[in-house]
Amino acid sequence: MSISQTAPVSSGALWAGRLLSTVIVLFMIFDGTIKLPPLDIVTQTMVQLGWPADPNVARMLGIIGLISTALYALPRTSVLGAILLTAYMGGAIATKVRVDSPLFSHTLFGVYLGIILWAGLFLRDPKLRALIPFSR
Repeated sequence: MSISQTAPVSSGALWAGRLLSTVIVLFMIFDGTIKLPPLDIVTQTMVQLGWPADPNVARMLGIIGLISTALYALPRTSVLGAILLTAYMGGAIATKVRVDSPLFSHTLFGVYLGIILWAGLFLRDPKLRALIPFSR
């Protein structure tokens, strides 16, 4: 099956994909918006992770996360958004590795989000499923 000949998405897969994507979008909206003011807890945590306590750095990260999330939420740009969010989470994972955070609860949290993100997109986007067929 080529990308132009996509199979229809079942109703269950579509809703499961929407649900998984909604979880990611809501989490990333929360993550981005707390970095905009930025809240005191954000700057304190950034210092613990080796980032400067500069509120502009937190705002920049929040804006990058929110723009990437918006791109992911829009169907026409969802793959680009997924790629950008994956990169964003990769930076978070690298930061957690550098400060020797606990592996399963902190360091791999970005991996868990990435799996949910791509699973949601895979289930709701027939073109992506045609591009990456897990079964024939």
